[in-house]
Amino acid sequence: LISLDARMLASQNIVIILCGNKKDLDADREVTFLEASRFAQENELMFLETSALTGENVEEAFVQCARKILNKIESGELDPERMGSGIQYGDAALRQLRSPRRAQAPNAQECGC
Repeated sequence: LISLDARMLASQNIVIILCGNKKDLDADREVTFLEASRFAQENELMFLETSALTGENVEEAFVQCARKILNKIESGELDPERMGSGIQYGDAALRQLRSPRRAQAPNAQECGC
């Protein structure tokens, strides 16, 4: 299974989403929603059906995936600072903002507002 291979090669806490595409072509369906949903649940995958034609659930797939990653970071399951976690902040300034020592509000002299 792809999810098993991905979990063996990446972090155990990897977030994998199964997207059933071409949702708009219901008459040509080869896998039922129930079959795909069951497969996703059995393999601990997120699951959404999407349609690039109508745009249905396309953005939602990214939002749900990002939300799940953020939840794992906040719970401590994933650490973006750990090499090999598969996650990194895109901008050095964001790393500084996320740093615990910067969590305190700046005093009036440091404030740039």
